[in-house]
Amino acid sequence: MAILGASADPVKTQAGFKEKYKLNFPLLSDPDFKIIEAFGSRRMKTFLGKSFLGIVRSSFLIGADGKIEHVWDNVKAKGHATEVLAVASETNGKAQAAAKRT
Repeated sequence: MAILGASADPVKTQAGFKEKYKLNFPLLSDPDFKIIEAFGSRRMKTFLGKSFLGIVRSSFLIGADGKIEHVWDNVKAKGHATEVLAVASETNGKAQAAAKRT
């Protein structure tokens, strides 16, 4: 399993964020929004009655076969990592059990 992060922030900004929060996984700089848009995470948002194009914080669990297994949309940071790890562990356990049956 691999964990990656992506944002439109420049590499230098991401390095500071990574250090501040002691992240142990790579962050991908996507200033042209190619990855972010491919995953549908850049879309219209509303704040204080105004609409704007923004990034919706999302997480995706991608299986070994490259298919998206689970999507978390409009994520709040608090408790999210625990939830992702629980689903990833469950998904990984099911995949290992299926592999044993074949």
